[in-house]
Amino acid sequence: MSDSYPSRSLSSTISERLARGIMACTPEENAAIRAVTNRLLLDISGLCLAARDQTYVRAALDSLDGDGPCTVIGFSRKLTAEGAAFVNGIASHGEDFDDTYEGGPVHAGVVIIPALLAAAERHQLSGADLLRGVAVGLEVMCRLCKVAPMRVHKAGFHPTAIFGVMGAVAGIGAALRLSEEEFVHAFGIAGSMAGGIIEYLADGSWTKRMHPGWAAQSGYRAVRLAQGGFVGPRTVFEGHHGLFHGFANTLDGNFEAMLDGFGTQWLCPTIAFKPYACGTMSHPYIDCGRAFRARNIDPEQIATIEAETAEGIVHRLWEPLAMKQSPPNGYAAKFSTPYAIAAGILKGDAGLGEYDEAVVKDPAMTRLAGKVSYIIDPANPYPNQFTGHLRVTLKNGDVHEHRQACFKGGAEHPLSDDDIQRKFIANCVYGGLTAASAQQMADVMTGLLDQARVDLSGLPV
Repeated sequence: MSDSYPSRSLSSTISERLARGIMACTPEENAAIRAVTNRLLLDISGLCLAARDQTYVRAALDSLDGDGPCTVIGFSRKLTAEGAAFVNGIASHGEDFDDTYEGGPVHAGVVIIPALLAAAERHQLSGADLLRGVAVGLEVMCRLCKVAPMRVHKAGFHPTAIFGVMGAVAGIGAALRLSEEEFVHAFGIAGSMAGGIIEYLADGSWTKRMHPGWAAQSGYRAVRLAQGGFVGPRTVFEGHHGLFHGFANTLDGNFEAMLDGFGTQWLCPTIAFKPYACGTMSHPYIDCGRAFRARNIDPEQIATIEAETAEGIVHRLWEPLAMKQSPPNGYAAKFSTPYAIAAGILKGDAGLGEYDEAVVKDPAMTRLAGKVSYIIDPANPYPNQFTGHLRVTLKNGDVHEHRQACFKGGAEHPLSDDDIQRKFIANCVYGGLTAASAQQMADVMTGLLDQARVDLSGLPV
């Protein structure tokens, strides 16, 4: 049997061009990239703590047999690199309180941070290596969103799952200094590891929680296979049977939009951080609801609530409308804009507690959510910008209206460093740490980029 490589085209493939861009870039020189990496390290580790006692995290941890040198945040048990990336990816995304790139949307940090922390511990990498890997991984995930906007979601797949495995390959490969040939084969291999359908929307089941962890561990495995000489298709992105044909139903992707400016014009510093524990596109509607609460409008006097929305989010956050008005469980409520609006008006927040089962089943919440309907605004700027609008009609005929032009936490209205710190401490306390232990954890996470060798041994459990 021959072990020779497949024949090559004279023109460069997308994976070859991307590999060269990764090898040439210098993200460590960019202060904004360092800042967003530190924010992500803090935010994601806090989210892991917040979720550590949840059944889905325990199930993920208990499903793995192989122990190793890599940290599972919030636990004393250590796992292999793949195992740690898998569990930390699940834990950090599980409550849907994580980062979002608005141009996707895609959750880059919850794939890339778990993948790179695991690789850094396994291969004894420096903080500088970690920074390089995180930056490249984030950037590739963000830029993949430009190739065929909204098509992956429309095809029934979760972009974080599909693009995440490619971002993990890019980030781990950058940190480990792969050659161009190794990058190309790792991308090619990873194309056969991508996957993640969005059927969880039908009943609030848990598979979306698994997607970032699966992508993170698969990216690591693809890199290791490529380092060992395993061969993957060079045209994995643009090929007739490639990633975008398979997961976006198109061969007309705009790959130049992905590659133009790579390494010089960075998108990842615009990654958004969530103030609410639910689907990002619902956030501006929560703010609209809170605005009505601040006006002291009596919820019992509300007759109807009409929202203008983007066509691109209807199938995930608005339909089927009857189910979104009365979600079957707390996780399903995270992907219901009618419920989010009710939370904003009745609770004035949409944090972890507002998605507890008892709160979701509160008759007052379902009664108000049942008054919410929507109309599609054809001029809505989604996915480049997330907006909100509510028109509340009272039983006496009075009409009140409010618009939210941007997503708080996003590029136009970013959370401050103090906001991120407060969120981190609150998540750690929710997960059982004292405030003092949470601060100890913050000190470890925000010091990683300056270490000669990444060391997570000081994390509290």
